[in-house]
Amino acid sequence: MKAFPSLDPIDGPDPPMSFPPVPSAAPYGGRRAAAATIRLPPPCSHLASYHSADGSRSLRSLHRCLSVRPLGRAEVRRDPGEVPHCAACSSANGPRLYACLACAAVHCPAHAIAHADAGHEIAVDVDRAELFCCACGDQIYDLDFDAAVVLAQAASAPLPERPRLPEAEEGFRKRRRMESRPWNPDPMERAAIWRGSSPVYVQDENFSHTADPRLPLGLRGLNNLGNTCFLNSVLQALLHIPLPRNFFLSDRHNRFICEHKSRRKKDINAGEQQTATLCLSCDLDAMYSALFSGDRKPYSPAKFLYSWWQHASHFASYEQQDAHDFFITMLDGIHEKEHQQFEPHNDSNIIGTGDCCIVHKVFSGTLRSDVTCTICGYTSTTYDPCVDISLDLNHSNDYKRCARTSSHICNGESDGTSTLLGCLERFTRSERLGSDQKLFCQNCQVKQESLKQMSIRNLPLVACFHIKRFEHSPQRNMSKKIDRYVQFPFYLDMVPFLSSSILRSRFGNRICGIDDRDSDVDMELASEFEIFAVITHSGNLDSGHYTTYLRQNNQWYKCDDSWITRVSENTVRASQAYMLFYVQKVLHYNASEIVAAS
Repeated sequence: MKAFPSLDPIDGPDPPMSFPPVPSAAPYGGRRAAAATIRLPPPCSHLASYHSADGSRSLRSLHRCLSVRPLGRAEVRRDPGEVPHCAACSSANGPRLYACLACAAVHCPAHAIAHADAGHEIAVDVDRAELFCCACGDQIYDLDFDAAVVLAQAASAPLPERPRLPEAEEGFRKRRRMESRPWNPDPMERAAIWRGSSPVYVQDENFSHTADPRLPLGLRGLNNLGNTCFLNSVLQALLHIPLPRNFFLSDRHNRFICEHKSRRKKDINAGEQQTATLCLSCDLDAMYSALFSGDRKPYSPAKFLYSWWQHASHFASYEQQDAHDFFITMLDGIHEKEHQQFEPHNDSNIIGTGDCCIVHKVFSGTLRSDVTCTICGYTSTTYDPCVDISLDLNHSNDYKRCARTSSHICNGESDGTSTLLGCLERFTRSERLGSDQKLFCQNCQVKQESLKQMSIRNLPLVACFHIKRFEHSPQRNMSKKIDRYVQFPFYLDMVPFLSSSILRSRFGNRICGIDDRDSDVDMELASEFEIFAVITHSGNLDSGHYTTYLRQNNQWYKCDDSWITRVSENTVRASQAYMLFYVQKVLHYNASEIVAAS
């Protein structure tokens, strides 16, 4: 018989255990369903005897006897002032207390073994709501009991704020880490840089004129071609992100070779239209060559604008456009051209993993959606690729509800201020779908009310957060802008919003909803981000203006069309953020990969 470990019932580590079966995911639409590996533990003969004693006895009905603590973990329901204690020794401070399913008697581990001799082997951990066999001295699993726990958690939704999880231990790291270090040129490279450079005088907002007047190489203004500030602001952020910048400057996409291949393809397919030769990647390659040529005069991205108009013809006008809409359609246009090289292989998995083109390698992540039926507890899991995350701003009624349910005011939010962490917390919060949003349950075979929770399965190398500042009301036939201030950190830890963290917090030691991929700590090791660019919007919905704040060499620069000015951190923090770009602090690579020595 196994000895009971002396663990604290709340803060202590969970004992090792095998994985219970995972409910199958229900695919729908074009989404890819979760493919979890089922690993069944050895069956317990005492649990089988317990079920055979009464064929109609189901543990699913025990959800009425369970409650959920503020942190989301289930426990046996009891009165607020009730303190459970062992019926034999009256001990209430032991490592575990178990309630017998046959007679409801509560015993400590020592007396639970003796109580099992009377034929009462199956019990429930009072503090953790986990099945335990007193005769085997080990945890056991039952699908009906796990469904009861899920139903109890669904009834208590929405879940309150989750605590921050500790960092993963060093011994669990499966990937080596490669620190991103600044490049220090040697004397010959430094001389070549100075020979190809010319002095540029910079308009400075917050620094004296005696400061260094030189701009970083490649930082160059973009001319406004007629209400194209939305295009200039996004291009300034994209052109200076290190990963795509290094990709194009290392000639990984050569526009001359690409144009030659397009002409050959056009000769083969004589009926193909001329617009098929347009390539946004080629236009980006030309812009990189122009920006890093040493010329400091403002650049006009007319060729890129024309190519984008050909790809998204519904935006082809000189009217004001949304910067986020341009960002999404631009990435789609680059992906559409680069994806042609994968069409002969018909490899759809390449698209989903983000390995099809440079923009998906940089921006592509994966969202996990769990929809749980509130009647039977069946959970349907789907994965969706994404290149950005759109976040709703906190409204006053949402703030008041959050203030009532938590001692912390929503990650520093107040009635007039929102925070990026608060927006991410609401994005990953459990949400009860109303009666008008019933979804089909594969287990019940009818539409039922359900509980939906989003989480982040895979983190991108560059995380883009879109703040929803523009509201459109079809009922009132009107639109408005939300001028609410959003406080954002310069350094961001995404661990609390990962699927592995959320499911571990939700299920605790019962990890029936976590598969091997979600329990992997690789994502947690790559969860530290630092801010790189902020796109802001000033003005109202009808007449507004976009600008970009860029971080280069630990110095902030404001890109306002053709004007480049140096600003302080306080100016950036006080800006009205619309899109935020964060870059991973540490890049990871598989230990099995061969790394070429430089």
